[in-house]
Amino acid sequence: MTIYHINQAGFAEDAQFIASPNFDDRSADNGIGGKPEISLIVIHNISLPPGQYGGNGIIELFTNQLDANEHPYYAQIHTYKVSTHFLIRRDGTLIQFVSCLNRAWHAGVSSWLGRERCNDFSIGIELEGSDFEAFEPAQYQTLNNLIAGIRKAYPIQSIVGHSDIAPDRKTDPGPHFDWQQVIK
Repeated sequence: MTIYHINQAGFAEDAQFIASPNFDDRSADNGIGGKPEISLIVIHNISLPPGQYGGNGIIELFTNQLDANEHPYYAQIHTYKVSTHFLIRRDGTLIQFVSCLNRAWHAGVSSWLGRERCNDFSIGIELEGSDFEAFEPAQYQTLNNLIAGIRKAYPIQSIVGHSDIAPDRKTDPGPHFDWQQVIK
């Protein structure tokens, strides 16, 4: 197993980096010794347009470049200011949008173990996929290698789905995500 090394700047070496403007500083008062706490990994799924894979829609969404006229669904979401730390494509390719040291905007209104605002203390990982079909073996391999690297860099206490932290509004990573394949 090849583990992704997360460097001191919060970037996974060997990941493709595409900068998202949608992030801010983590609160320094939510950790120990003035360092922000990073203790949660949140797994999501995303496809743009919905149910279609391989295009640039996800990248365009996270970089505020989504064209509202390109697809009817985009007209509903093109103004969203959202991001994630990582995206894992169907073929296992890893893309990073935000340093792990910064707060990506992936969780929205959320709560885990009584703590609100999960973006403050989590790392978001999007898998290119949907609630309606299985994920690819290459995605699980990259996910496990990434989780191992994140665990070496930060004191992760839980790995959850978006549906676990926002159950009234989110369903991802969905019923076809196989938690048995995730090395926790």
